[in-house]
Amino acid sequence: MFKVKVYITLRESVLDPQGSAVTTSLHALTYDEVQEVRIGKYMELTLKKNDKDVDVRVKEMCEKLLANTVIEDYRYEIEEVIPS
Repeated sequence: MFKVKVYITLRESVLDPQGSAVTTSLHALTYDEVQEVRIGKYMELTLKKNDKDVDVRVKEMCEKLLANTVIEDYRYEIEEVIPS
């Protein structure tokens, strides 16, 4: 079995209105040291072990469904888990 952690973020060139709103709110709460906030997504997938290349399959999932590759970047970590 595999545990996959997927991190999706907006590309640097894309404006992040939600991040800007959080930045403004933090400044209003006197957290002036915060320069910028970028909002992203985090997902955990549990995959059953099979003969197909896990890395290739996860990349396909990200590009076809999980991330909008026009405006988002993604990265992932794959960890093999031994069921107890």
